[in-house]
Amino acid sequence: MIIEKQIEAYIASQPEAKQLDMQALHHMIQQIMPACKLWFLDGRNDESKIVSNPNIGYGAYTMKYADGTTRMFYQIGLSANKTGISVYILGIEDKKYLNQTYGEKIGKASVTGYCIKFKTLKDINIDVLEAAIRYGVEATNEKIA
Repeated sequence: MIIEKQIEAYIASQPEAKQLDMQALHHMIQQIMPACKLWFLDGRNDESKIVSNPNIGYGAYTMKYADGTTRMFYQIGLSANKTGISVYILGIEDKKYLNQTYGEKIGKASVTGYCIKFKTLKDINIDVLEAAIRYGVEATNEKIA
């Protein structure tokens, strides 16, 4: 199945309210990153065991591990979870930056070093989320160049 169809099916599999929020976020991220590579991870590892929630990825950057190995991975991720939605902003070196910069302004959300988790879009300031995503894209685009 092609990635776009997997993404559509994943979003469509969510309860209606979450489906609408995820569709809005999917559209917003594609507006920010119009020509980006799309990813779909079904949450299974190499042995087909479920190890995470399925997630949609946008963009690409080279992720570097502590042991010096690298791999290509997405810059921005979107995933449904039991209580809401998670937006992953990967590749930011300063793990305190997201929380310190956007945590108090975003609304009812949990903000960690790379994840912004919230129940519904109406609980957060979408402009602040968009600014955080744009920052993450710019930060990882600089690493590629």
